[in-house]
Amino acid sequence: MNAEINIAVNDREELLYLLTEAAQFEHVVMCTYLYAQWSLKKDTSEGITAEEKEAIDRWRASIRSVAMEEMLHLALVNNLMAAFGATPHLSRPDFPVKQGYFPADLDFHLAPFNEATIQHFVFIERPEGIDVKDGAGFTHESHYQRVVCTDLLTPTARDYGSQGHLYHGIAQAIRRLAGQLGEENLFIGHGEAQLSSAEFPLPGLFEVSGVDTAMKAIEEIVSQGEGAPAHREDSHYARFEAIRKEFHALKQARPDFEPAYPAAKNPVLTEFADEEHATRVTEPLARRVVDLGNAVYGLMLQTLAQVCAPVPLPSGLRQGLSDVSCQLMRYATVIGEAAARMPVCADKPGVNAGLSFALPKSFGQLVQANAAQILAERAAELAAACRIVDRQRELPGVADGLAELARQLSEMHSTFEEHFTLVTDTKPPSEEARPEKAAPDDIPSAGDADNIAASDDIEIRFDVARCIHSRRCVLNAPTVFLANVKGPWLHPETDSVEHLVHVAQSCPSGAITYRRLDGGPEEAAPQVNTINLRQNGPYAFHATLNIDEQPALFRATLCRCGKSKNKPFCDNSHIEAGFDATGEPATMPSEPLPERGGELRVVPLKDGPLKVRGPVEICSGTGRTINRTQYAKLCRCGGSANKPYCDDTHLRIGFRSGNSRGQKK
Repeated sequence: MNAEINIAVNDREELLYLLTEAAQFEHVVMCTYLYAQWSLKKDTSEGITAEEKEAIDRWRASIRSVAMEEMLHLALVNNLMAAFGATPHLSRPDFPVKQGYFPADLDFHLAPFNEATIQHFVFIERPEGIDVKDGAGFTHESHYQRVVCTDLLTPTARDYGSQGHLYHGIAQAIRRLAGQLGEENLFIGHGEAQLSSAEFPLPGLFEVSGVDTAMKAIEEIVSQGEGAPAHREDSHYARFEAIRKEFHALKQARPDFEPAYPAAKNPVLTEFADEEHATRVTEPLARRVVDLGNAVYGLMLQTLAQVCAPVPLPSGLRQGLSDVSCQLMRYATVIGEAAARMPVCADKPGVNAGLSFALPKSFGQLVQANAAQILAERAAELAAACRIVDRQRELPGVADGLAELARQLSEMHSTFEEHFTLVTDTKPPSEEARPEKAAPDDIPSAGDADNIAASDDIEIRFDVARCIHSRRCVLNAPTVFLANVKGPWLHPETDSVEHLVHVAQSCPSGAITYRRLDGGPEEAAPQVNTINLRQNGPYAFHATLNIDEQPALFRATLCRCGKSKNKPFCDNSHIEAGFDATGEPATMPSEPLPERGGELRVVPLKDGPLKVRGPVEICSGTGRTINRTQYAKLCRCGGSANKPYCDDTHLRIGFRSGNSRGQKK
């Protein structure tokens, strides 16, 4: 521990005060990173060379990754608060952040990507003991000291020199209070008010339940954000320092190099803004776009706050709200990038607009019995507003997407909230009335008599529409699967039952299924759900699959090139299209799953990614585990720069899923 640390905390109230400041810190920092990322250029037509574009693409991906990790830190801080019995804190001060909210050395305002901004990011993430200067224009004009008023019962602000100083002080306070109150008396919150990887695709997210997990959460935040540069090349500090150096080198090579649009410093929409430290957006269309983006961002936070309701919610409602909040963040990105490319006002040529992330004063949790209904009403209102904006400045996919989210939220209200009671039963009211799932041997046939054949011991079924490599069965069982013949071509009577079972279970697409007639065991669900990434090819699923409410599948190959005419299933279109996608992406840090099998739900979103929910290990083509997760959105447009995960490229390129078999409208 640093000798500088001396943050005295006497009770739970003061601990929650510190955690509230930590939540605001993480939230403010995340917004500044997003603002800079959205200002970056994307194409050589914007005055950059091909080499510079490659660098900018790397910077964008790196900053986006850091912003996602700041979201993880915010979630972990709120999990700490929930563990101590408090509700999550998702509000924050408006930009530019006024003096007093944070220590004097920490100045936060929105600015586009440039030399001063990236230097400011390096300064924010500096490790304890490292002397780093702040970016030009990011220092407070007057310095002050936040003095603790020890004679007051009400908590007051503390000073700290860095993030690490603040968090290590919080860690000391947790240990001290656990000793005074007892660990059970300190950690009195319930886990269902916390966020987990079951709801959000954030690697490293977990429930806080005691001192050990609290220390683990704090260590995750500090080491990831500030990791010592000697041994944490993936820390935020190290990543921003690498961007700063590469930017400096490119700028020296071409002094005219400008990697970003000149987004305004602290854009605001109100008339009473401090003109010296903020920039009013007065151009009418830009005002509408910025206003819409702020509203979408606010709706995202309000939906997220509802996930962490202080009363236990049905799991389906929690998951549905989580999905909506994630999608809203994607739409905010589309709008934020558009705003950074629009002039801010006629009086300031060469200055563009940008989202201000303004939040309404009414921001907070809603009454649960009507929360999804109110959120649906707001989403529909924003969809209508977006259609008006689209007449002058198209925001691809946003209006239709918001309308779809309004429909989903309305459905959540009718399914869960109209029957809402304060109980811990997490099943939706209608679940007991649902029919039992079909057993594996009830899988329907392809509809063609020639594709079903039986011997005395086994029935073989072949789904032509799902097959992507028929030569495998032809080569493994040539007397059973006859190629290039007219009429009956399946002859299971020519081979042993055990060999046919092996051939069927080796079929990754699930085109071959069977039913035992000799009383032998049917195909069993895998003990571990997996998704294998085929090099330049599809996703190979092996799990107890439920693909858009079509259960009883164990194997399937789903399209990830975006070209299949049989979506969501692969039809080998990736070969003709020359699809290029590695089957060996880098391993991500992830925790072992508490359960590794069970149902894996796959929902092909209309004109969007595959939404996967349930325990699964995502593996490389050679079998290496890349990630363990309970939630993921997998790219199926073929264009994501973050394969296998969706990065919203489908919105930019206008991906259309067409009349897919099994897709959410």
